Amino acid sequence: MFNTILALSFIVGTRFFGLFIVLPVLSLYALKLEAANEFLVGLLVGVYALTQMVFQIPFGILSDKIGRKKTMLLGLIIFIIGSLICSFANDIYTMLIGRMLQGAGAIGAVATAMISDFINEENRGKAMAIMGSFIGISFAASMVISPLMSAKWGLSSLFDLSAFLTLLCIILLYTIVPKENKLSHENKKTPFFHLIKQKNLALMNITNFMQKMLMSIAFLIIPIILVKHFNFAQDKLWIIYTISMIAGFIAMGFAGSLGERKNLSKQILLIGVFFFILSYLCFTFSHSINFFIFSVIIFFIGFNLHEPIMQSCASKFCKVHEKGVALGVFNAFGYGGSFVGGIVGGLFLHFDKLEILTIVLVVLSISWFILLLFLKNPAEFKNLYLNLNTPLNWNKLLHTKGVVDIYKNSKNLVIKFDSKLTNKEELEVKI
Repeated sequence: MFNTILALSFIVGTRFFGLFIVLPVLSLYALKLEAANEFLVGLLVGVYALTQMVFQIPFGILSDKIGRKKTMLLGLIIFIIGSLICSFANDIYTMLIGRMLQGAGAIGAVATAMISDFINEENRGKAMAIMGSFIGISFAASMVISPLMSAKWGLSSLFDLSAFLTLLCIILLYTIVPKENKLSHENKKTPFFHLIKQKNLALMNITNFMQKMLMSIAFLIIPIILVKHFNFAQDKLWIIYTISMIAGFIAMGFAGSLGERKNLSKQILLIGVFFFILSYLCFTFSHSINFFIFSVIIFFIGFNLHEPIMQSCASKFCKVHEKGVALGVFNAFGYGGSFVGGIVGGLFLHFDKLEILTIVLVVLSISWFILLLFLKNPAEFKNLYLNLNTPLNWNKLLHTKGVVDIYKNSKNLVIKFDSKLTNKEELEVKI
């Protein structure tokens, strides 16, 4: 099972790698493409996320109907085609088409749902932390690899690498990942709009949107400010990113180990938002290169505090039959944030209004922090595991106070409950 988690985490990490690897240098190199300007470059940063946002939910629904593996294969093939188009692009419009296709292979939520299918909730946090760590590693690797590869072989080499890694993902999917785990339940279908209005899922969706929006804007402005405002050498950007990622890895380890084990996921989310607020405040008032580099490090710490725990938190707020769609919505919000960040950042860069932009983002982040105070702690959800043959009145128990979900997997009959409202002993008496 550990090999399955590693393989699926590698696939998810590779998908994020396709987004991350071009971010540190795209705003510099894309300006050299035919017909390029600051706005179109901002659109180029964000359009990948736009098609990811649009296709996350359809891919999530499709995975519930035809199976996770077939859906993931389709998405990975589409991503490879998009990567190759980007590799051969000489003008900004062809590059935009390639990035749109890259994003259309939206299988992040499908892979996350598949991990959730294989792992019980007590161990799901660890599995999601592994997946989050792979996302963080892909983030870190791309920050170092991107400036070095693009300086030596050009921007196209980054897309060639993404295509090769995605081909490796297809091989792993059909050699290591086992057949999907069949789950059964007696839940009624949740109306889509009811699902997205659920308070805790909505707060996690907002969190993913804000985090990814701030990331896109940061990677649009960081290289431009360093190179154009502080005359930092373009081929030395990897040094700044490496220093920042070392700090980020320490933060990621802290979040991954304490978030689930010590039931501190909500607190870590809040700390991450605080670091985002601090980093953008520092961006606003950075008048020296050292202070600006300090701001970049603070940003990376905030981002990496969130990555190992966000998917796990979101998965705990949905029922077993909602996972594909709920995580599709969650990922759609994240990519929506990336798209908005690219567009908004490009516009403010075009009109040279960066200080106004950072102040607006600080205000939005403070509002985000306040909203997260109302998030239920995911650690309050617990599970009671019973023998598959245990006689049970599902409908009656589903209406019992504190019972959140009931389902069967290949090993157990599982009752998910809110530990603030009931406990295992009370449920065992009723059973």
